[in-house]
Amino acid sequence: MKRIKKFFQSNNLVTLVWGIGLIIVWEIGAFIIEGSKRSPENVLPHLYQIVASVFSDKLVSNNQTAIQIVMSNAGITLFRAGIGFVIGAAVGFLLALMMNLVKGVEKTIFPYLMIIQMIPILGMAPIVLAITKDINKSRIVIAAILTFYPVATNTLAGFKSVDPQKHELMYSIAASKFEIYRKLLIPSSIPYLFTGLKIAAPMAITASILVDTLQGGGGLGCMLSQSLRHAMSIYVFWQIVFVSAIIGILSYYLMSVIEKLVSPYKRAKIKG
Repeated sequence: MKRIKKFFQSNNLVTLVWGIGLIIVWEIGAFIIEGSKRSPENVLPHLYQIVASVFSDKLVSNNQTAIQIVMSNAGITLFRAGIGFVIGAAVGFLLALMMNLVKGVEKTIFPYLMIIQMIPILGMAPIVLAITKDINKSRIVIAAILTFYPVATNTLAGFKSVDPQKHELMYSIAASKFEIYRKLLIPSSIPYLFTGLKIAAPMAITASILVDTLQGGGGLGCMLSQSLRHAMSIYVFWQIVFVSAIIGILSYYLMSVIEKLVSPYKRAKIKG
């Protein structure tokens, strides 16, 4: 009884209600389109049709089924996004460290960081490609660019959030700057760092997919473009839409899991 009461008071119920609501709205739209003269599977198929296409053994292209095409290209996109995410996270953390250590660096670099983030992804892609002259490298660079800004800004906010009295305590015991960062500032900034990582992870994946649509060479975005041009089954398009959404959500929760393992205060709550 307590578990049922706890479930109805938890966020799980809200998620379930939203999920059911979206399914109902989707199916209503599919039935409306089905009643028109337009071919429903080419506009808005029923959810059961999309699910059936996942398990279908019908060959779509290159002797592969729809789900095989989607998953193989998802691996390509994830690999590029993952490398870019790791590089961007490392650069963002080091940049935040540098801006906190040297105030002049923050005043000089921060405006440029904001300008870079204001450039649309689709406008940035040709510029990066012209510089790198390599499609794969350009996708990694764009994923890194979209990652380092939220990581840098949130980590810097974490450094600045430390209570001045704690600073004074460290100075009173003659702690070196290295010890202050290692024992006080960096541990205190970890929650802020992971806030940036949770924002950046889905963004890196989305950026990789969007750039794929422009540059070709494999990946979810490339297959998305081909399916829209009816070069293959339209169900490839819908599978990519759902797989992309699932990957984005899972990347967020992966960062949350890592945060619980890394953050001391999170571990304390789990043990408690």
